[in-house]
Amino acid sequence: MAIDGLDGRLIVLLAEEPRIGVLEMSRRLGVARGTVQARLDRLQSNGVIRGFGPQVDPTALGYPVTAFATLQIRQGQGVDVRAHLATVPEVLELHTTTGGGDMLCRLVARSNADLQRVIDRVVGFDGIVRASTAIVMENPVPLRIIPLVEQAAKDTGRGD
Repeated sequence: MAIDGLDGRLIVLLAEEPRIGVLEMSRRLGVARGTVQARLDRLQSNGVIRGFGPQVDPTALGYPVTAFATLQIRQGQGVDVRAHLATVPEVLELHTTTGGGDMLCRLVARSNADLQRVIDRVVGFDGIVRASTAIVMENPVPLRIIPLVEQAAKDTGRGD
């Protein structure tokens, strides 16, 4: 779905101030409350805005170690491996991939020693043949979406 300049400004404002109300958004954006509400509803129904929940920092929860595990799985075991990994709370993300592995997991742990426990739980499933793990040293560019939103809004060529 293409977004325009007003959609982009709305998303940026919501990202900067997630607790802002629709009326205040409309005031700041200089458009009617109904316009803001309609835009929010459309962005949600089209899957552009997926939620309004809090952003939680695993480190603040006591999980300061992050790692990525590339998994090779047995052919035909994808569904079962996904189901297994969904039961491991320390698996924050799972992607199926091309290349040297079949799946890529983002994992967190309480310490390096705890990471071994998490990895053992991840790979302790018959459908996983091999795992290769890389520990994250730092995260100089954390997950960010706003620059992409701004670019997508520019790409439409409409400032709305």
